[in-house]
Amino acid sequence: MCKSLPASLFLACFILSSCETIPPNYGPPNMGGPGKDQRKETIANEQTGEFYIGRRYHVNRTWWWGYLRQPGEPWSKSQLVVFKQDLRRAPDNLPQGGPRGARHAYDHNYEYRIWGAFTGEDVYEPNSNQFLPEFQLTDYELIDSDPGWIFYPSDHYDPHRLTLHP
Repeated sequence: MCKSLPASLFLACFILSSCETIPPNYGPPNMGGPGKDQRKETIANEQTGEFYIGRRYHVNRTWWWGYLRQPGEPWSKSQLVVFKQDLRRAPDNLPQGGPRGARHAYDHNYEYRIWGAFTGEDVYEPNSNQFLPEFQLTDYELIDSDPGWIFYPSDHYDPHRLTLHP
């Protein structure tokens, strides 16, 4: 029994050392868009006002809306939010089985001006097991239906899991 202890320890150390946390590889970039410098310039020259810049981000079976940030701030400062829609419905608040272009999440990765305010509440999103800030939506305006990557030029979108985060 004592002779197998060193071998067991070696095997355990080998297995545990191979369990380090490695960021998942979601595949090659698939969102396209401008270069980093062009993106920085676009953000630096954004119109300012009493609104947020929002990027719709849809992952199947989740109820968040997407990311919001202040005009002029980088996407790395954005927050993934859930919309409170009692005053205004989100642009894609449509049936899930509707025709293409007229169904829930047709606007994935669209960029909007978003008016409203954070409620100060966190909402539990059960399918992603996250508590996310709630945002009271009052209005929106489409800015761009094809803005490209959101956080990094290497962004990869997968409709079945959270792959985009600052």
